[in-house]
Amino acid sequence: MGLALGVRHVQGLFLLPITLDRGWSRETFGLAMAVQNLTWGIAQPFTGMVADRFGSAKVIAGGLVFYAMGLFLMSQASTPSAFNWSAGVCIGIALSGTSFGAVYGALSRLVAPERRSWALGLAGAIGGLGQFAMVPTAYGLMGAWGWSGAIALLAVAMALVLPLALPLKDQQQTGSMRAADIPMSAAIREAFNHPGFWLLNLGFLACGFHLAFVATHLPAYLLDKGMRPDDAITALAIIALTNIFGTYCFGLLGARYSRKYLLAGIYLVRTCAMALFVIVPLNPLSVYMFAAVLGFVWLGTVPLTNGLMAQVFGVRYLTTLFGFVFCGHQLGSFLGVWLGGYVFEATKSYDIIWLGAMALGVLAAALHLPIDDREILRQSTLKAHT
Repeated sequence: MGLALGVRHVQGLFLLPITLDRGWSRETFGLAMAVQNLTWGIAQPFTGMVADRFGSAKVIAGGLVFYAMGLFLMSQASTPSAFNWSAGVCIGIALSGTSFGAVYGALSRLVAPERRSWALGLAGAIGGLGQFAMVPTAYGLMGAWGWSGAIALLAVAMALVLPLALPLKDQQQTGSMRAADIPMSAAIREAFNHPGFWLLNLGFLACGFHLAFVATHLPAYLLDKGMRPDDAITALAIIALTNIFGTYCFGLLGARYSRKYLLAGIYLVRTCAMALFVIVPLNPLSVYMFAAVLGFVWLGTVPLTNGLMAQVFGVRYLTTLFGFVFCGHQLGSFLGVWLGGYVFEATKSYDIIWLGAMALGVLAAALHLPIDDREILRQSTLKAHT
């Protein structure tokens, strides 16, 4: 998960090298990244269904194969169409099988309920460590091998970590729960009829918008403002580093406090951080402080949202249901990446996107407050309580 998310985290570093080398606009690059995020979101429920039916290990292994193939084809893409299919569609499918949904779903079933928040937080922290390490790694590979060679080497790395999928064999435990639970179709209908499910979807859209816009466009934004390339590299590294601690802390806090209130707080902190970032004079200190604050609340939403889903709907079909909620996240990612490029090409500025990101943060905080986070009491659950 660290490698998969790390490669995604550093894609903004490739924006200028690729567009300058190929003679493409930022909108062309942004569209491919937007397609990637949208494909990831559309594919996530289906990979979740496969994981819930056949086990997460197989899904993660398949995702790594798609990731390696997509990166290699991306390194060779010479037309916008080829770039969209490789960097967009192929890697989008790969991310649905190698990131939060598959890994957190498996851990939620393999770990006892009282340890679940801790396990999700720790997994997210270790994944964040991979993201942190990927920033200097990708930058160094580009310096030595060029952007195309760097991406090809990352493809090789994806293929080499295939054996790491083996420990996440959760099929045996899911099989033992089938008799006492409801069919998948009924679980999906139950979730779709729950207002909190849709509020999570809408709130998660803001999360995707924030992450995708910043990860893809922040390096170019800083260079446009006269900052050094090293400042952009350091900012992404700080985001990844503080994300390690933030994700772990929010995983622990989710076991003690209301997850919906913690989520609302995260979105408000993000909004305040972005507002200060665009108001105060831009210098290395303000960039690094912004990166530190944003990084601390970067992926803390994911274990909290996953934990809230498990709290309300149970863990039997968690990967599938989280996949549907993740669609909202990836719709936001699509808009954040694509609109970032589109608005910049139209106005030569990112100011409108920053304002939109802040408005979405306030809206997301408000949407989480009315969520009913009580456990759904099904027939089997009522019998267990009595």
